[in-house]
This record gives sequence, structure tokens and C-alpha cells, in this order.
Amino acid sequence: MIYPQLHFTGQVWRPPYEANSQLLQVTSGCTWHKCKFCTLYQGTRFRMSPLSEIETDLKVIREWQPRARRVYLTGANPFALSYNRLLDVALMLRKYLPHMVSFGMFARVTDIVPKSVEELKNLRHLRLDGISIGIETAHNPTLLRMDKGYLASDILTQLSKLDEAGIRYNVFYLNGLAGKGNGEANATATADVLNRLHPCIINIVSLTVFPESRLYQEVTDGGYEEEPEIERLIETKTFIRQLTIKTNILGHHISNTVPVTGALPVDKAAILAELDKAIASFPEKELKDYRNSIRHL
Repeated sequence: MIYPQLHFTGQVWRPPYEANSQLLQVTSGCTWHKCKFCTLYQGTRFRMSPLSEIETDLKVIREWQPRARRVYLTGANPFALSYNRLLDVALMLRKYLPHMVSFGMFARVTDIVPKSVEELKNLRHLRLDGISIGIETAHNPTLLRMDKGYLASDILTQLSKLDEAGIRYNVFYLNGLAGKGNGEANATATADVLNRLHPCIINIVSLTVFPESRLYQEVTDGGYEEEPEIERLIETKTFIRQLTIKTNILGHHISNTVPVTGALPVDKAAILAELDKAIASFPEKELKDYRNSIRHL
């Protein structure tokens, strides 16, 4: 028997909490491709899937997963699609998957800019919810150095629009990105911005520099010094200690030498105690050896 296949191009990534979601490609690659540290979508040019291709895939999904309740649109940042294009996709999802409760995707901060709050509310009405956004940091010197294409004020302005529209979102914080000696400033600046927002989940990922990245060349040339592992743990501790909002921390990514998870503020003390114990117990070399053993994310 020959099983029908869905259209997937290049690398396909999804957050761990989307493990049970039905994946659907509407874009592939990234619209930006400039972040110095990133290698996730290397070699894959940005592409929008034709609506006919999306519809073909939805017909397959309807046949094999007719009661799919959550759909995750793949690609580095499908939210870069125009409001009208997303509207078409949302209506198509409702047509073919009537049991769907919600759909989500990855987004860049800049993808939100052209969409008004009213348009975002309309998309929420059509069951858009749970967007994952790689803000990485809200420390302006680091955002500029890493070519993220936005500043901390943009993070605050654009994510506030999602709050107003009632669209839930999760963010990624890239621990260690500011480099040696800048961890606590990075943590403080990012916590300050997030304390004025309402992310459902804060994913903590620790910077791992791979040879394919532009940042690797800066490390090799001596222009960028990676943050030591103990300093990263202190940065994580500072970040979590300064968060005052109700949110969930997911820090169990492979890149984290010491995994931490919990709900804030309830689990804050326990997480901080765990980090204190790790800082006192683990030698720098052991943690660095672990990082050097990571081959891919």
C-alpha cells in the first residue's frame, strides 16, 4: 500500500509542547536569515506554499487525522504571511478540520508589525492561538550585535498587540547570547520587558555556537567570547529571580547543562535553589565538555 505524503521542504522544527499537534507546511525556510548565531534553516530559501498545495495536504490530513484538534504550521516564521493569506489558511483549516480547536506557528517579532489589533482579533476568532516567538533577548546591544532586526521596544509594542487581541504566545530566551561578562545585563533587560507582557511559556535555550554560523567565525577570530557555563547558570538565576509575572518556565532543552522547569511564581524558590546547587556542585570543565558534545539542536 502506498501512503499519501504531505509536502515538507527543508528542515522541520516544532516546539516540544507541539509534539501532539498535526503539522502542516504553509511556508519553508526563514524570511530573515541574518541572525548571526542561527543555523536552523541554513540552505533553505523562504517559500510560501501555494494554497492548492496546502489544500491537498489538508485533504490527506482529513482522511488520516479527521479529528485533529491542534494544527501547527511549519516554517521558521509563517506569521510573516499577510493577514489575507493567513485568513485564507484559517478558513481552509476550518473547512477540512471541523474539530480543530486552535492552530499556531513560529513568528518573528517583525511579523506582527503590519497586522492591526483588529486583524489579530479576527485571526483569534478563527482559532489562531499559541504563537511561538524567538525574541532571544531584550538587551539592545545584543539584539543589534546579533542582527535580530528589532529592538526591545519593538518586542514590547508588538507582543502587547497579541495581548490585546487575546492571542496567547510563548517566547524563547537565548541564555548566553550576550557573551562573556554580559549575562546579568542580558537577563535583567529581558526580564524587565517580559514583566510588562503576558507570555504563557518562557522557553530557555542556551547558546551553542555551531561552525556553520556567522558567530562561529567571530569566536574563531577573537571578536566574540562565549559566556562561561557557570556564568550562564548565574544569568539564568538572575533572569528567573527578576521575573514577576505568572508564567511557565521550560528550560529542559538539550542545550541547557542544568534543566529547569516550573510555574512562576509558585516554583520560583525551588528553581533558584536548584540552580544554586548546580553552581556550587558542577565544575566549569564538566559543563563545557557537555556543550562541546552537542552536535545539533
